[in-house]
Amino acid sequence: MNRRIRHRQAARGGFTLMEVMLVLVIIAAIAGIAVVNMGSVRVRAFTQTAKAEMSILKGLISQYDLNIGSLPSTLEALYEQPSDLADPTKWIKVSQNPIKPDPWNHPYEYKVNGAEFEIRSLGPDGQSGTEDDIVG
Repeated sequence: MNRRIRHRQAARGGFTLMEVMLVLVIIAAIAGIAVVNMGSVRVRAFTQTAKAEMSILKGLISQYDLNIGSLPSTLEALYEQPSDLADPTKWIKVSQNPIKPDPWNHPYEYKVNGAEFEIRSLGPDGQSGTEDDIVG
């Protein structure tokens, strides 16, 4: 009799297919929730990076304005001397590196309106004038 009890206990030592499947479903659900949450963290991180980069660009544009006496016509003028300067001797390279794109790999949009300017990241969708644009 004692031998039969030990044999039954040994036979129940593993997991059933249903138990393994249930654990896999639970793990997949938790992983899905984690992936969704990580996506929103990435967008927030990219947004903060774009704001920080636009702040740096504003400083470089202000430095250019102090040197030349006018705003640059393009962001490339911060790194490469433009050909249309009235007095090219005033130009000083204010950015040591070419202006890189925003975190979504889109170029920053730069618009000059008289003595004012606007820098804009087109955001994740890459289209100007949409809800996800970041204006600096």
